[in-house]
Amino acid sequence: MTATIPSTDGLSGSATGTARTEQPRTRTPRVVRASTLVLYLVLVAVAVVYIFPFLITIATAFKTEADAASSPLALIPQTWSTAAFSRLFLNSDFPLWLKNSAIVAIFVTAGRVFFDSLAGYALARLAFRGRSLVFTGLVAVMAVPSVVLLIPKFLVLNQLGLYDSYAGMIIPLLVDAAGVFIMKNFFESIPRSVEEQASIDGAGTFRTFWSIVLPMARPALITIIILSFQGSWNELSHFVISTQDPALTTLTKGVAGLASGQLSAGTQYPLKLAAAAIMTVPVAAMFFVFQKRIMNTSDGAVKE
Repeated sequence: MTATIPSTDGLSGSATGTARTEQPRTRTPRVVRASTLVLYLVLVAVAVVYIFPFLITIATAFKTEADAASSPLALIPQTWSTAAFSRLFLNSDFPLWLKNSAIVAIFVTAGRVFFDSLAGYALARLAFRGRSLVFTGLVAVMAVPSVVLLIPKFLVLNQLGLYDSYAGMIIPLLVDAAGVFIMKNFFESIPRSVEEQASIDGAGTFRTFWSIVLPMARPALITIIILSFQGSWNELSHFVISTQDPALTTLTKGVAGLASGQLSAGTQYPLKLAAAAIMTVPVAAMFFVFQKRIMNTSDGAVKE
């Protein structure tokens, strides 16, 4: 009888296969570290690209005219100067522009929060004829470029006698299609059982909306507040066609005038960038104040 000697090829093959499968495991942490490092480097490079113009704005605002002209990209002024800020607040209408922008932004933000939430709740919860048609029109309005509506806005404001007034600056901005869309989608995510319990207790539609549903929509409301304030604070085209009285000039129109050499001849880089730096402060402060509340989107969530 011939004895069969087991082949070692299978053992060697399995051992080789094991070694081959173990090699990537030893290399995986290094690959992960390398890819993470590359990702961080890319993110840092992108952040520098975005932050560098803002740093130039801040640095140039504290430069002299000669320093800004000779070294416009330097992040450290050769001679620190606050002359640009002094000229803005003492020798120009900048405080008036700031006041007008604040008035418009506050009223527009409050109006959008109220009317956008009302319209969003109606589209999400109230059953009425033509609701789908209204929502389709809302989406269609979002697709229309705002510049197309400038001439119709001017004609309507002129016919209603709202031209050159705070009402003409504020009323057309009180409702935003994007804000209504955001509020509608958020209200649809809230369980109906909450409203049913409120109706059993005798609460009407508006009471249910105001006291029960609206407080639960805090993340969406804060998003609307930030978007509305930022949009109205940075608005320019609407104010161009709604006013021509210098007493109603906003920051955006005033700074645009500075860019065309309104106060004096020359580049006026420190003056222009000082105005731009001041313009960014309220929006940045608003974002940092509400940042944590935006991120905490689980507030007001209800589990069934």
